[in-house]
Amino acid sequence: MRLRAVVELAQAMAAAPTPHESARAAALGAQQALGGSFAAVSKWERELGKLRVLVNVGELAEGEEEFPDDEAYPVHEFPEIAGLPHERWSGGEPDAWVETADGPYAEGRPGDGRCNHQRVAALRRRGRGCCVVAPIVLHGRAWGELYVARRVGEPVFTRPDADFATVLAAVAAAGIAQTERLAEARRLAFTDALTGLANRRAVDIRLDEALELHCREGAVVSLVVCDLNGLKEVNDSRGHAVGDRLLERFGSVLSLCGAILPGTLAARLGGDEFCLLSVGPSSDEVVKVSGELCARAGELDLGDGVAVGVASTGDPIGPVRSARRLFRLADAAQYRAKAARSGEPVVAGRHGGPDDPVVRLADAPEPRQGPERRRFRR
Repeated sequence: MRLRAVVELAQAMAAAPTPHESARAAALGAQQALGGSFAAVSKWERELGKLRVLVNVGELAEGEEEFPDDEAYPVHEFPEIAGLPHERWSGGEPDAWVETADGPYAEGRPGDGRCNHQRVAALRRRGRGCCVVAPIVLHGRAWGELYVARRVGEPVFTRPDADFATVLAAVAAAGIAQTERLAEARRLAFTDALTGLANRRAVDIRLDEALELHCREGAVVSLVVCDLNGLKEVNDSRGHAVGDRLLERFGSVLSLCGAILPGTLAARLGGDEFCLLSVGPSSDEVVKVSGELCARAGELDLGDGVAVGVASTGDPIGPVRSARRLFRLADAAQYRAKAARSGEPVVAGRHGGPDDPVVRLADAPEPRQGPERRRFRR
């Protein structure tokens, strides 16, 4: 039975798509395997000196949530494991131990064998009779802990139960490590390495989803395309390291302005091109933030401001059924802003609707060659 429980836990961990779901799978699997009424997975936050609860499953007591936002406990409340975050194990894993609501019994507990009064008090307060605690170790270092409890009146966990919890924690650690690696790979795939903003791949995916929502429910989708002025001059005169610093600083400004609009994605498209993708806020709100972006970019001690073009389905630009058309509209607006050296955003459709020069420029057939303007994105 226990071998099957280990296999089932490993399978559940492998199927978990995110770190939070991985932690939940570990807690549920351990609860079922050990016959507990409750289980939790927590993570050590070394820099804060806290044990943060990631997930609670089973019978939740008053005040407990499945995915708590702020349930954390200072390390000094756990003297028996306060040193675990800084220990390394060259072989094997640290053993699990048992605590009871009665206090004196603490089988397998490290240190002097005395009970942990905080855990005992928590067991009593939440109507639980005993718990088994198993450190989760990743890469030879304590990552967190697996905690399983039983109700008052149920059999107390034994030494074999603690040994089995140690095995379950090791299986959970392998699954959590795999999920974290996958999450990091996904993050890197959709993140610009220099600025930490989203990259073009992330924008393409989000924009396709946004336009589906627009076509289905009429949600306003706005795209703000930015071309950072003066990057080439900075690179040529002061070196690429200083140019990178300009890109990073503007990326911070873009992120700050994007945060004003809920759910907005800030991204670097490549080179000196950036964008904001907003879903929901009105076009007027987006234009206002775009003006703030122009003002803040002009205050940077490097570069020469930014040219900003805005295209929004909330403006009279005609039907937008593809990401390509919205990009072309924003590109055309940004081109006009750059050509005019405008310190304000240029907004597609605000000067004549379909007869707006920006809309006509975006919708005109793109010439095979032509020095008068850059080729728009396809």
